[in-house]
Amino acid sequence: MWGNTRKKKSTKIDTLVGENTELTGDVNFVGGLHVDGIVKGNISADTDTNSLFSLSEQGTIEGEINVPYNVIDGTVIGNIYGSKHVELEAKSRITGDVYYNLLEIASGAQISGRLVHTPDAGEAEPKLIDDITSDDYN
Repeated sequence: MWGNTRKKKSTKIDTLVGENTELTGDVNFVGGLHVDGIVKGNISADTDTNSLFSLSEQGTIEGEINVPYNVIDGTVIGNIYGSKHVELEAKSRITGDVYYNLLEIASGAQISGRLVHTPDAGEAEPKLIDDITSDDYN
């Protein structure tokens, strides 16, 4: 209604997997990775980097994603580990658990799995979303 004025994570996309491409095997990267096609394998980046993974509406991942920053708008069959930020767009379809530090979920996103908050170093132990009580907000 008021326009989207929030600041997006800006990382240059170094690698693109096109819509008509299918990769089988694990992908490890630094920087930015955008997938429009299919990856059958795990996606990972060093958690000490500002690496960004983005998956478009037509993209599919069959494997785990372990990247600090994630923007998901496609299908993921596997767990997502986002040590910094996970953003699930309206067309995202997740079959697996989502481990996050910061989480954004757009209306229409679907998750068949658990949401697990994994705090920054120095915070208390992780909590399942089911375990959060009103005392946690005081």
